[in-house]
Amino acid sequence: MPLLVEQFMCRSDNFGVLLHDPETGQTAIIDAPEEGPILAAIERTGWTPTHIFTTHHHPDHVEANLALKDRYKLQIIGPVNEADKIPGIDKRVGDGDVFEFSGHKVHVIETPGHTAGHICFYIPDAKLLFAADTLFAMGCGRLFERGPAEMYASFQKLMKLPLDTIVYCGHEYTQSNARFALTVDPENAALRERATRVDQLRADDLPTLPTTILEEMATNPYMRTHDASIRRHLGMENASDADVFAEIRKRKDNF
Repeated sequence: MPLLVEQFMCRSDNFGVLLHDPETGQTAIIDAPEEGPILAAIERTGWTPTHIFTTHHHPDHVEANLALKDRYKLQIIGPVNEADKIPGIDKRVGDGDVFEFSGHKVHVIETPGHTAGHICFYIPDAKLLFAADTLFAMGCGRLFERGPAEMYASFQKLMKLPLDTIVYCGHEYTQSNARFALTVDPENAALRERATRVDQLRADDLPTLPTTILEEMATNPYMRTHDASIRRHLGMENASDADVFAEIRKRKDNF
């Protein structure tokens, strides 16, 4: 029986996620942005949480950790390199670690950039990646604690995952990311089509996620640094992929 995913909004633009195994009843909360919407999702689904998987220390991802731990006596699993900043952390995990959730192997991928110790959770047999604020639909997280070279290396890790991997991200930033992506990759027909589709979803107040690695490889400029049309548009035909990545991120910061 496959793992079930319930995605919902928290705060102004955060995504909350519940991950549930119907066979064992185990349920993980992927980050804890806000207690109220998480409790509402728990009540709506009838799933009792047993874990929180924390990706990084920012308040809009850990705010409800202690309240939920107190209420449900759950286990909080988070990044070893930010452990002192993760409220209520019980289990520290780092790059390459594998732990079990309800019989499924969860692989930890360290993706520094947005924060110094940010991690993603990858479940191969369910084809699921929880990327939080590293990879967004048609975007990447703002670089607060590490530079573009580190984030480029983090993206290289995620780009090696199977193309049919389903990706859940931390925020509903897709529409603004699409508008920016079109400024650096205007000749991309797949990107133009996706941007139109995203505009319609948002007009109908529907979520734009999840996405897939395949869709990101086709439309996310941070995954297309090798593309000749992007390089030509940026005037960087002979630059390294890492330098193209850095230029795209710099332009997004000023967009």
